[in-house]
Amino acid sequence: MSRYTGPRARISRRLGTNIFGTKGEVIALDKRPYPPGEHGRSRRRGNPSEYLLQLQEKQKARFSYGLSEKQFRKIYEEASRREGVTGENMLKFLELRLDNAVYRAGIAATRPQARQLVNHGHFDVNGKRVDIPSYRLRKGDIVSLRPKASKMVLVQWNVDVLDRQAPVWLQVADSSHEFTVIDLPSRDQIDIPVREQLIVELYSK
Repeated sequence: MSRYTGPRARISRRLGTNIFGTKGEVIALDKRPYPPGEHGRSRRRGNPSEYLLQLQEKQKARFSYGLSEKQFRKIYEEASRREGVTGENMLKFLELRLDNAVYRAGIAATRPQARQLVNHGHFDVNGKRVDIPSYRLRKGDIVSLRPKASKMVLVQWNVDVLDRQAPVWLQVADSSHEFTVIDLPSRDQIDIPVREQLIVELYSK
């Protein structure tokens, strides 16, 4: 199963950052800013190994975008075959996922919520219904909410309350129910707090 369904705050505490973007994780990190488990406090002692740092960066990216290990590895392998910097290619592929773009556009509060909305078939890409969260968008693609979905209370609340600033590579319509991929994301436009070079080093061993 590619979608993580366990305790989210536990993952965030283990990796030291808010992975899923929920309020509960913020509270958990404030109250217990150390890894979970009986020996969570003591684990912070000493310097972490190189492997542990690499593994943590990979887990941050994998859980943030909601991928299984197999899916994540596949994206890395594709990124390594393309021209350019492997780590940056990998992050660009992740950013261009349909569920992530829906989240970035402010239509969903979290990436898991965006994934669910896409899974339920609430979006069209260039006029055709797409219900695959991993669908990779291209420059010029137009993503729009289907008419019935645009009236959902959840979607209306997200659009009205979140007020999330979309990245410059997305152009969101005034109605906030449609957005266009006007460019491909560059590294400085990707705000996931990961050091992608450590992920590359981990997989290239």
